[in-house]
Formats: sequence, C-alpha cells, structure tokens
Amino acid sequence: MTTDALSFDEVVRASERRLLRLGLMLTGGVHSAEDLVQTVFARAYRRWARIGALDHPEAYLRTMVVNEFLGWRRLLKNSEVPLAEPVDQASREDIGSRLAQRDAAWRLLAGLPRKQRTVLVLRYYEDLPDSEIAEVLGIAPVTVRTNAARALATLREALSAEEAQR
Repeated sequence: MTTDALSFDEVVRASERRLLRLGLMLTGGVHSAEDLVQTVFARAYRRWARIGALDHPEAYLRTMVVNEFLGWRRLLKNSEVPLAEPVDQASREDIGSRLAQRDAAWRLLAGLPRKQRTVLVLRYYEDLPDSEIAEVLGIAPVTVRTNAARALATLREALSAEEAQR
C-alpha cells in the first residue's frame, strides 16, 4: 500500500462515523446517509493526492458530503418523506410519544428547502459558526444567517399551525 492509500484509510477510519451522522441528519435515512458518504469517499479517493495534502482533509470531506447532498437530483424526484428509524429497546418512558415527536421533527426538517435544512444541520448539529458554514456552502455569512432565519421562521409557523389544529 502506498503512503497516500494508508493516509486515506486513516482519515476514513477517523471521520467515517461523524460523516455518517452528518449524512443522517441531512438525508433523514440511514441507507441514504451511507450512500451519500460512500459516494463522497469514492470521489475523494480518486483525488486523494490533492485532498490528503490539505491541512484539514476531514473538513474538506465534510464539505464534500454537504455538496453531494445538495446536488443529489434523484432525491428531488423522490416523494418519500425521510423518517427516523425506531429504536428497539425496553424503556419505562412513553416511547410512542418520543417517536411521534421525533417523526414530527423529521417531517418539519424534510419540509424545508435543501439549503435551509443544510444550514440548520451544520449550525445546530455540527455546531459550526456562520463563517464556516458559509465556507462549506460557498456563500456569504449573511446568506447563512438569512437561510437560518427563514428556516426557523418556517418551523415556527408550522409548529404554530399544528398547535392551532389541536
């Protein structure tokens, strides 16, 4: 094995779980997240000589995951709504209520435009500052804030409408 291939393997081992979690938050499904990350790893491997020479190849891979997600055309044609997978474990808490809340959260996120959903995931799940989100998405920080504000307003409106129906 070459040094580049070993370096690629090390970076994949170190960042795979984090990228899969990011992919899950973006796509809403385990299998879609795995497809997304696998596609990114395949593309990164072909360009590893250049990517591996970067100071932070993991950050570059994260950007690749986000860009791949935003570019997936087949998901635009898909009418499926991403839902969280139920967890099978005994518990004393009301699992039905918790799953209903999780399902509602996934439905709300799935209803957002892709870029707004991506901004919220990067901000609240990845805990990135606006400047890094802007860098990942290739937009201005003010556009990040605008997308976040619009997404949160849409979520608040949807939650208010749900409460009104109850």
